[in-house]
Amino acid sequence: MSDVNAVKLAMSRELPPAMMQGLGQFAEVVVSGPNSAAMEGCCIYVCTALDAVPAELINSMPESIKLIASFGVGTDHIDLAAAEKRRIQVSNTPQVTEDTADLTFTLILAACRRLSDAERLLRQGEWAQAQQRVGNRVYGKSLGIVGFGAIGQAVAQRAKGFDLKVQYYGPNRKAQAEAELGATYQPDLAGLLGSSDIVVLTCPLNSATQHLINAERLQQMKQGAVLVNTGRGAVVDEAALVECLREGHLAAAGLDVFEFEPEPHPGLLELDNVCLTPHVGSATSDARVDMVMSVFANIESFLKTGQAINLCKAS
Repeated sequence: MSDVNAVKLAMSRELPPAMMQGLGQFAEVVVSGPNSAAMEGCCIYVCTALDAVPAELINSMPESIKLIASFGVGTDHIDLAAAEKRRIQVSNTPQVTEDTADLTFTLILAACRRLSDAERLLRQGEWAQAQQRVGNRVYGKSLGIVGFGAIGQAVAQRAKGFDLKVQYYGPNRKAQAEAELGATYQPDLAGLLGSSDIVVLTCPLNSATQHLINAERLQQMKQGAVLVNTGRGAVVDEAALVECLREGHLAAAGLDVFEFEPEPHPGLLELDNVCLTPHVGSATSDARVDMVMSVFANIESFLKTGQAINLCKAS
């Protein structure tokens, strides 16, 4: 695969000119979309997190496709098992940790202090009413993190500055991270939910986490707690969350991801105790440059060695 000049690369969509030019240094670029016939002769399929790559598409790809290179850290839009069965490598761009952790903490502060509601009232000329909107203190409270990977640990690092008592839940205990971050492992999700003033979701979406936070789990959270989700939208049953917020069991929520993107549940848009952002965890110029360079590095490594750098597997 060292003859780069002979390589063809398929794209799920047209990207900004600078990115297209960068990809052009590796191969002839074909904007195929999900049209398998247009991928004929290509060895790489480049996609974004907005582009579904289901088993049907993977199984219809020509034999020449050997790598699916995705922009973004999440891979729930790609059927990894189908790719493995076809012996197609899948790569991602995990360089979004710090930016996503920054946004997570932004949502913690914004939701706890009801900043979206305060700004809305201020813009409407309701100064006095805005001042009456009281939120929750953040400093010194208990923070529960569901999913203690790189992003979860980066959130815990930021929590030290607010003297938060950090506990986490996940499939594996991480003793070294506990020692470095002063975090406590909670083996029982119900125990974490019931003892945390703020619950943050940074876990990936898979069969084990689909609707992990459902109506029953929401009721297990402390009265007046705050939920923040920067992981994946379908980890939360959005309809159940709307009801929980309406009835006042939870004080507020901060959401960057949604169950059915790009459409948040209509009920969320009607509530004044939520802070919503449109899946922008990696939306900094620094992160986007890092992601582009990571895609380039994955492609270059694949072409030179036959293996991408940031490989993702089904299990």
